[in-house]
Amino acid sequence: MTKYLIITEKPSARRNFEKALGGATGHVAHYDYELTNLRGHVMTLREPEDQVPADLKTKYKSWKLADLPWDLQDLSWKRTYIRSWNPHSKKSESTKSLIDDLKTKTKNVDGLIIATDTDPSGEGDLLAWEAIDAIKWQGQVFRANFADESPKSLVKALNQLTAIESKDRHGAYQKGLTRNKWDFASMQLTRAATTLTKKQGYSLVSRQGRLKSAMLLKIYQQLQAIKNYQKVPYFEYRFRDDQGNVYARVVDPKQEVVPFRYPSHEALQAAESFAKSGQVQQDSVTKKSTKPPKLLDLSSLSAILAKEGYQVKEVLATYQKLYEAQIVSYPRTEDKTITPEQFQDMLPLVDQIAQVVGADVSLLTHRNPRKTHVKEEGAHGANRPGPKVPASLEALQSYGPSVKRIYQTLAKNFLAMFAEGYHYQQIKGSIVEYPDFKTTLNNPLSLGWKAVYQDQNQDQDVEESKPKALGKTADLFVHEGQNPKPTTPTWQWLKTFLEKNEIGTGATRTSTYGELSSGKNTYMIDQKGKISLTDSGLAAAILVQDTYIANPKTTKRVFDIFDQVGRFEMTADEALHSLNVTVAHDLPIMAENVKQLENAIEKPTSYEPKEKVSGERHGEEVTFNASFSGHRFTADEVAQLLAGEVITFQAMSKKGKSYTAKGQLAKKRYKGKDFIGFDLILDKKKTRKMKK
Repeated sequence: MTKYLIITEKPSARRNFEKALGGATGHVAHYDYELTNLRGHVMTLREPEDQVPADLKTKYKSWKLADLPWDLQDLSWKRTYIRSWNPHSKKSESTKSLIDDLKTKTKNVDGLIIATDTDPSGEGDLLAWEAIDAIKWQGQVFRANFADESPKSLVKALNQLTAIESKDRHGAYQKGLTRNKWDFASMQLTRAATTLTKKQGYSLVSRQGRLKSAMLLKIYQQLQAIKNYQKVPYFEYRFRDDQGNVYARVVDPKQEVVPFRYPSHEALQAAESFAKSGQVQQDSVTKKSTKPPKLLDLSSLSAILAKEGYQVKEVLATYQKLYEAQIVSYPRTEDKTITPEQFQDMLPLVDQIAQVVGADVSLLTHRNPRKTHVKEEGAHGANRPGPKVPASLEALQSYGPSVKRIYQTLAKNFLAMFAEGYHYQQIKGSIVEYPDFKTTLNNPLSLGWKAVYQDQNQDQDVEESKPKALGKTADLFVHEGQNPKPTTPTWQWLKTFLEKNEIGTGATRTSTYGELSSGKNTYMIDQKGKISLTDSGLAAAILVQDTYIANPKTTKRVFDIFDQVGRFEMTADEALHSLNVTVAHDLPIMAENVKQLENAIEKPTSYEPKEKVSGERHGEEVTFNASFSGHRFTADEVAQLLAGEVITFQAMSKKGKSYTAKGQLAKKRYKGKDFIGFDLILDKKKTRKMKK
């Protein structure tokens, strides 16, 4: 009997496969199987200097601008094991043991089944092939594509395997690999930006990247627009009727100059004249309706919760836990709709979900698929509740702080498509004597889906239940307005910008935003969805003005390029050429932009740029501080140090005492980074006396 090893992405996925198949080993379709799991990425690209010939190591290790840009043909793209700190064992652990275990398990199987997440980015396929290449597997490989980790989806996927002839013809893998290489090599811009920033006297790491740079620059530009905003008042005539309704002339948003708006009250009175009052007339009464809003993606969901104070990174982590428990659907989807099959799977759960989130089941009468929400095309389907319905919102508390609001918001958005449309009566009126002055009233007739879900992403609220009516007469008044003030940047605002420019997916936008707004070196501060930049974020944004890396059109084009590689319409080398063009274009621009930092960010008062000296040591170009403990090295001493010799000189301690320093150059480490510096050789006898 044929036996296959099923490789899942992580332990939680393996457990879901075990539940679906009835055990870690067994039989499915026409083959026996054994389950195993990775832990996300188990291999990573080596450092640049470890991917090139010996004579190029210095260049590819360097952060000097003179050593950029790279020739990507120099890189071997070799990978190595990942080392990380295990908080449970309190040890630094390598993924080598996991790879060794995987290799052992493949000795008695006829083929491997990639059962990692079916990511639109190709990430799941990439991390699987990293492991497969690491064990040097030469046999058959299959792909199991599943929409979610429900038993039905997993069993279906394992019954409909796709044979992979070679990884060279595996589109999803090629897409993921090219994206991985592109992002890796874009560290050149991070090195350049950081080096330039430090030369200006700022000790900031300026990370740059496709989505990251575009987001930071957009925020910076908006904050600058707010800072430079100058109020320009205008005056115009309007009417107000005896019911409080205001009648105004229609303004074309594309119109730069509005002819009936004037810079002062006096200019208005001199230019226009109207009667003090007029009669109101009803122009039309129309019944209208709106359909339920589109299903949410992760960025829309996180933007809603950000307004309530929930951090994006926490929402993402909590959602992932819910997905692994099959309580919500797959997070990293690009789909905006669900398939007919997914609709039918969820239909029996509608009433149960409604009871959990407190939605009125009697409102959910539209039980047929809507063309706006249910379509044949799609894979994972839009974000929605999962096949496992919790007993209550309280039962979810252990998943994270935002869990109740995640499920409640996601569920009500999903349930809205089972409610009827929102129906309202629209009344239009005008002033009889001056018909250009118009007003519009909307009176709800039937709330429909709005009684189930408030579309917070569109800032639409249910209109007041009290019906509005036109008055009989209206009085003239002077309305004072002003040019619109730039919107305060929020996650909702930024998400809309990214969607409009088709930059990233809901999941990549959310994860990047979470990365930028959390951790030790944050680039932005999120306060209930409102965004401000830290000094690091400000510096990173200033440096990428007018660059390709931060240009929305370039960013979208790069995403399109990755898709083309996945469809074999472009080679990886052709795709990576776009990075070469980007780096070559952006380096000189960054070098000019960095001059703006002094006007934007205050330098640390304690900062004193240290003079450096360079030279060849053991056949390698090195740079180190030109002085130590108050002593500046002479030219002869520099030569001796580079030759590996020990030197002695008079130095000054921090307490102002003179002492004899003895030492040589050595490799040292500070804050996780290696560097070459003067290493003091301590007198052991004196050290022992001091200890006594």
